[in-house]
Amino acid sequence: MPKFSIIVPVYGVEKYIGKCLDSIQNQTYKDYEVIVVNDGTKDNSMEIVKNYDVKVVNQKNQGLSVARNTGVEHAKGDYILFLDSDDYIERDLLRELNKSLRNNPDVVRFQIKEVYEDTPNKKIFREQPFTNLTGPDAFERITHYHFVENAWAYLIKRSYYKENHYMFKPGAIHEDFGLMPLVIMKANTVNSISYVGYNYVQRKGSIMSSKDYEKTKKKVSDFYDHYHFLMDEIDKTNLNSKVFKSFIANSLILKSCELKGKDYREMKKKLKEEKVYDQILTNSIGRKLKKIVWKVNPKLSVHIKK
Repeated sequence: MPKFSIIVPVYGVEKYIGKCLDSIQNQTYKDYEVIVVNDGTKDNSMEIVKNYDVKVVNQKNQGLSVARNTGVEHAKGDYILFLDSDDYIERDLLRELNKSLRNNPDVVRFQIKEVYEDTPNKKIFREQPFTNLTGPDAFERITHYHFVENAWAYLIKRSYYKENHYMFKPGAIHEDFGLMPLVIMKANTVNSISYVGYNYVQRKGSIMSSKDYEKTKKKVSDFYDHYHFLMDEIDKTNLNSKVFKSFIANSLILKSCELKGKDYREMKKKLKEEKVYDQILTNSIGRKLKKIVWKVNPKLSVHIKK
């Protein structure tokens, strides 16, 4: 049984998949398996995949969430790593992650570099590492990181993931937000290493960069549904969830600011009626200011820190 299962969903990425799989093949630590989930891609991506020693699982096009879920079903490794097929990892990532497993953590966080498709520019995020924290304590620390809920920023113990029946919501956008905060919070032990091991490629035309307003409304609607799922799930636990609830409320309010006109007014009214604003913590000057401003108009405070 391999130490790591690397899950790579593939759809429409013929320009990127070679570099992605090369970055795995060139790892200095070799005890891993690669599961490529062909999500019904119609381009030449799978012709490129044939050149690599990977396990291929074919399915009809159902989206990123289902592709990831399918990958987990076929994983055999002790730990799961989600790698988006247009991104790539640094050659020592698996080696550094393996070093971090001495205390048998449920989750390990590593750090991120943004790289840009059309320029050599890059942006490195060096977050403060930690070891052996409980889920709630780790989540509070991670909320100060630049990336919080992105699934590709974490290594997850497969047994922990399966025992809790975690799944990405099919058909949803921002599926990471709808799951990863819970994965972190419920973990018994979380580590965060300083190694900057993931290259997050900023490319034109991706789901997250689309400016189509219908997609924007879909994103906000899915965020709203994720919020309620997370609130319901955390209420089933005995965990200290004040920071968790403040984070997901903050995220939903900021996401709602992407709406326009009547759509925005209706969502703002709904959030007030459901007392979403009341979940925001006021234990800092910035948070107190934000809560006051939000009583008037959330769009005025989108640049105030959480």
